[in-house]
Amino acid sequence: MFRRRNHRYEYLMDPECIFILRSGLPRQGPGSDECTEKAYRMLSGLPGHPDILDIGCGTGAQTLVLAELSGGIVDAVDIYLPYLKELERKAKEAGFSGRILPHPASMSSLPVPPGSYDLIWSEGAIYLMGFREGLEYWSRFVRDGGYIVVTGVSWLTGAQSYEARSYWDREYPGMRTVPENVGIIRSLGLYPVGTFVLPESAWWETYYTPLGARVEQMRAEYRDDPDMCAMLDGVDTEIAMYRNHSGEYGSVFYLMQKR
Repeated sequence: MFRRRNHRYEYLMDPECIFILRSGLPRQGPGSDECTEKAYRMLSGLPGHPDILDIGCGTGAQTLVLAELSGGIVDAVDIYLPYLKELERKAKEAGFSGRILPHPASMSSLPVPPGSYDLIWSEGAIYLMGFREGLEYWSRFVRDGGYIVVTGVSWLTGAQSYEARSYWDREYPGMRTVPENVGIIRSLGLYPVGTFVLPESAWWETYYTPLGARVEQMRAEYRDDPDMCAMLDGVDTEIAMYRNHSGEYGSVFYLMQKR
């Protein structure tokens, strides 16, 4: 577990375009409270008040759900200080100040002892390390009998259109099908508990719709910044890609147990 700290953080990195873009959004990636709850309720045998680590927590929409459902302690880690401060504010308002503990840390260098948690959770962040690499590293921090739950963008069909495949080969070349990812889970000695695909509403309602509105706002604000404008163009392309090819890929919950 993380040692308790006072709530003084230092920036681990300078703010970058993508953090600025996603600040103030309901979520920093596809998801919904309902999907988080569905995944949590698929787990059996957790302690009454489990120790939970939420990796790449962002502003903590799922963190709040986990605290509410579990009654346990949730260590929430992210590298971006403003996200953690926003989560700290939300946790205080929800009455979870003592049970949601934000920590600035990298997902690839966690400052905790092995076997510290009953449950490791990560929505929409594992692609930054790679599916295999993230699970292999994070699994050392979960106790025997504990669980790892992640979401990741995955191919939903074996044959993809040229447009979608070309786009994702550039943006996320490690993207695989659901059966391929389940095979990776098994190869790491983890037991697959289940998978399910997030509905399209989990992309649009809390992510792409507010993100698109934020893009338009920032176009006016940063019209003289070519780097920011290029990034905003990229976001528009991403949103259009999902609109046109949502049947080919999606965000998938993967639940697994360390036995």
